[in-house]
Amino acid sequence: MTDKVQELVSKCLQARDMAYCPYSRFPVGAAILTADGAIISGCNVENASYGLTVCAERTAIQRAVVEGHKQFTAIAVTCDIKDRFVGPCGACRQVLMEFGSDWTVYLTKPDGSYKKTSLNELLPLAFSSADVMKKN
Repeated sequence: MTDKVQELVSKCLQARDMAYCPYSRFPVGAAILTADGAIISGCNVENASYGLTVCAERTAIQRAVVEGHKQFTAIAVTCDIKDRFVGPCGACRQVLMEFGSDWTVYLTKPDGSYKKTSLNELLPLAFSSADVMKKN
């Protein structure tokens, strides 16, 4: 594991510990690697009005954009499930796709072990900005 991947995984685990999830009790953490090497983390933030809950991946994206980042190379995501790797929800996959399809995704267990995959693998035949720009 490279130092940058280790840092990314570590930051997503730390972010999970900050999750605000009093309703589901399902903490999630994410950490995004920007094209220029910065790591931006996020956690899920729940709301009593469930539809207003924000996932960890989207929190990280929103923080990154506020900090001036719009190009990304990787994301690490984790939750408390220990016996299998868990990927981002469909909505988060679509939000990641907004910023390009060439993401490496590290699905991370609580012990820090991970499975390396890609956004293209997690969201095949994705709808993207290229589809919006096409004219018939």
